[in-house]
Amino acid sequence: MKGNIEERACALAVYIIENRTTVRAAAKKFGISKSTVHKDLRDRLPGLNRPLYEQVRVILDENKAERHIRGGIATRRKYKGSGL
Repeated sequence: MKGNIEERACALAVYIIENRTTVRAAAKKFGISKSTVHKDLRDRLPGLNRPLYEQVRVILDENKAERHIRGGIATRRKYKGSGL
């Protein structure tokens, strides 16, 4: 799906909305970098499909607000049982 940038941006947005997933998960699913996902969603999508952008922006903002919590959980899992 690396060819048509407009289609990719819309497909990324739909995937994130339907699955309520993170940028990292979407990048892995589509085989592209997180930077490319951000570029497609934040820069390209508003000019292509504003209503779709508004929907995906809500999820991106939620993920950004929750990322410090996810990081703490991941760190706790990493060191659980290691004696530290």
